[in-house]
Amino acid sequence: MSDELVYVVPRVAVPDAAGWYGTRTDGLDDFVRALERDGRYEPRGDMERDPSFKQVIPYLVLRDGPRYFLMQRTSAGRDERLHGLYSIGVGGHLNPGDGGLLGGLEREWHEELVADFVPEFRLVALLNDDTTDVGAVHLGAVYVAEARGRPVAIRETDKLTGTFADPGDVAAVTDRMETWSRLVYELLAGGAPIIAPPGRPQSDPSHPATVPDPGIRVED
Repeated sequence: MSDELVYVVPRVAVPDAAGWYGTRTDGLDDFVRALERDGRYEPRGDMERDPSFKQVIPYLVLRDGPRYFLMQRTSAGRDERLHGLYSIGVGGHLNPGDGGLLGGLEREWHEELVADFVPEFRLVALLNDDTTDVGAVHLGAVYVAEARGRPVAIRETDKLTGTFADPGDVAAVTDRMETWSRLVYELLAGGAPIIAPPGRPQSDPSHPATVPDPGIRVED
């Protein structure tokens, strides 16, 4: 992992220096400009230990009208703490040759999902969680896309299951969601950004961010 080059941006270039917790929908254009101006590729091993940089993760939520593409991790993953957890996000690190956020997101689309189409990706929010060591060095760029009735399936079926689920079924498993997915779901379901100071999450305090992977593929 240490030799992998990933796209990063200095923390000071992120809106409010990433001194907030949760999701926010303001400053998206400024963020994209900051990526173009200040972003660069650095060894992932170094960046995992340097919170002065944020590794940028495009994070896609796929919808089909009111339904969400809901995934669940199987017991095949290496980290037992993630087994059985749910997610509504597809995403990963940006690497050289991706061509930016959209290019990296399209690559992740093809790697993670089976579909005969590529949807339009719409940037809707930024996502930050400095309450964990992993979250402190990552920043999510949250996208939403519509399947519009077209079939989608999981590619790596040994590690994940996935299908479109009604909003009520998604809401019923929020207490078993990965941290990033839960924060994004709260944003999309509530229609307003959720922002709090670091270390003071507004989500359910009985469900702290204890897993090392808030929706970022640490097994890459």
